[in-house]
Amino acid sequence: MAAKLPLSSLFLLLRLLVFNHELRLSSAGATNSMESVPDLANSMYKVVDGFPCVRLLNLSGEIGCANPGREKVAAPVVRYEKANDLARPSAVLVSLNKVQELFGRHVFQLVNEKLSNDSKFSSNVAGVLVESNTDIKNKLEGFSPAKKFPESEFAPYQSISHKWNPIGSGIMWDAYDFPVFLLSETSTRFMQEVSVKNERKTNAYIADVVEFDLVMQTTKSGTRDSESCLKEDTCLPLGGYSVWSSIPPINTASSSDPKPIILTVASLDSASFFRDRSIGAESPISGLIALLAAVDSLSRADGLVDLSKQLVFSVFTGEAWGYLGSRRFLLELDLQSDFVIGLNSSLLEMVVEIGSVGKGFNQGKSTFFAHTTRASSVTNETLNAFKHAQDSLQPEKITVSSASRSNPGIPPSSLMAFLRKNSSTSGIVLEDFDTAFVNKFYHSHLDDKSNINSSSIVAAASLVARTLYILASDGKNISKNILSAINVDVSLVEELMSCLLDCNPGLSCDLVTKYISPASRCPNHYVGVIIGEPSYPAYVNDVSRFIWNFLADKTSIPRENITSNCTGSCSNKSEVCIKAEVNKKGLCVTSTTRYVPAYSTRLKLESGVWNVLPPNSSDPLGMVDPVWTESNWDAIGLRAYTVQDGAFDRLVLFSGVAITVLVYLAILITRALITKALKRD
Repeated sequence: MAAKLPLSSLFLLLRLLVFNHELRLSSAGATNSMESVPDLANSMYKVVDGFPCVRLLNLSGEIGCANPGREKVAAPVVRYEKANDLARPSAVLVSLNKVQELFGRHVFQLVNEKLSNDSKFSSNVAGVLVESNTDIKNKLEGFSPAKKFPESEFAPYQSISHKWNPIGSGIMWDAYDFPVFLLSETSTRFMQEVSVKNERKTNAYIADVVEFDLVMQTTKSGTRDSESCLKEDTCLPLGGYSVWSSIPPINTASSSDPKPIILTVASLDSASFFRDRSIGAESPISGLIALLAAVDSLSRADGLVDLSKQLVFSVFTGEAWGYLGSRRFLLELDLQSDFVIGLNSSLLEMVVEIGSVGKGFNQGKSTFFAHTTRASSVTNETLNAFKHAQDSLQPEKITVSSASRSNPGIPPSSLMAFLRKNSSTSGIVLEDFDTAFVNKFYHSHLDDKSNINSSSIVAAASLVARTLYILASDGKNISKNILSAINVDVSLVEELMSCLLDCNPGLSCDLVTKYISPASRCPNHYVGVIIGEPSYPAYVNDVSRFIWNFLADKTSIPRENITSNCTGSCSNKSEVCIKAEVNKKGLCVTSTTRYVPAYSTRLKLESGVWNVLPPNSSDPLGMVDPVWTESNWDAIGLRAYTVQDGAFDRLVLFSGVAITVLVYLAILITRALITKALKRD
């Protein structure tokens, strides 16, 4: 005889059968049935694609974004337009054209009015989701979260009230104790649907929420500045690796007197409110592409060995965060370290910097401006060389003019670091603007490939290449035939734009994969952090490795009688191994191409721990160095799901308990009545 089940067990079994039936009905028509716990989790949670604003630190404090505590944050999604009165913690969904209104500190806008004065609104902002929308971007007058004078503390002059970036709001330089994510276009549409769904809900106990996982190690440990977080190992210094090369290669073993150096520089890193969307197409990658194209065109010119001056090219990283690359480069020159063998600061005659040059093309003509340091014979000679190069091209299509004398000095650029190091440095910065940036998306995720013009970059590269050849010839008569043979490869410029500024093809393009095996496809020009001992590079990012290989190849003298492939180094000290990552079949070539670490001159790695060095009055740049670091984290993520209000859960619980008690009492009463009736029978 089968054992009898208690009534409570029968009731539970009945509930499970009903739930199973409902679950089967709800999954009817689904393409995949739920067969495991991960399947169930995937049906409950929607992973949302997004790019975070993260926590950065300096010696004074923090900037950027993070969860306020040690735990994830979940809140219902509401549209910014409906968020005037937040009754409970909410995730605010805001469109691009309202972002600066929400965050701006320097204009009379909503953050000033609400996040400062309306404590209720401030306390109920649990997180912010920024929409991506191409249509709105095209209608924007501009969006720049940078300051109006970026990195003004490094300016070699006193007039720092000048507005080089007049549209700048400075919002990326504040600290926010709530998470902020930029959504992809697909996620934007999804979150818009979620917010509308929440607005239409009549049941106040159920809501669609987004969960922010942006817990920073510095928040968990309470280390709120660079010095303390480095000691506790909860952050890493911002930095990376710059690259320099020369045409022709420098023979350090030669007994001949070294030649004066003409140094041409560009930057390879940008910044943005959102860490992984630092594209920087106009500022500064247009200048980087122009430099690479100029090197390529010069590498094919005749008579390079006979030039009177040495052409050196340097691409700095970390420039958006206190000119880390150029300052470290200058320090290594002072130390005469292995990173700069063959160079000597006393031989530096002229610095030519290629800045933002992607927006100079207008109505069939490219216009550029030369921003100069102090007047000198070398500066005048360089300006004359630019004019000579302009005339050798098509002056009706390319013009270069001296920048306005009303400017306080040169614009924000690597040349500032050179001037602060040595005020007598002669230099010129080539830009596509005169008194203020024409880039309306400076240091913004919107400064992408669509913000620049390849014709402008080609014109700038052509101008620079011929100018450098004229300068290196040191006044010798140069025939028109020689100059006319120095031509920029238009297809190379367009290919570099596609490789460095787009995900399709991105770093998987043929040009990049010819030299390296990239770790990712989509390029991002955020500087990143220094990992390991900088004297022995353990990790160099994709873009720096590509530039090193590209420059080493273009500036090289091929090795004769190649009999074997290299995998990392060559037997001859004057040679380097290029393309070593591609099928482990590198090629040894004679080239003077080197990495130079780029990180704060106030930092030193000792026994695996980064220490902040005391300020040194002999180093004026070190005195104002913020010493930027980035907080560590375990994971960063964003997901959406539906929840019931806690009060509703408690109501269901209490109701269930009450029903269970009533059922139990009813069972007891019924059993007693039945027992009594049976006894009577």
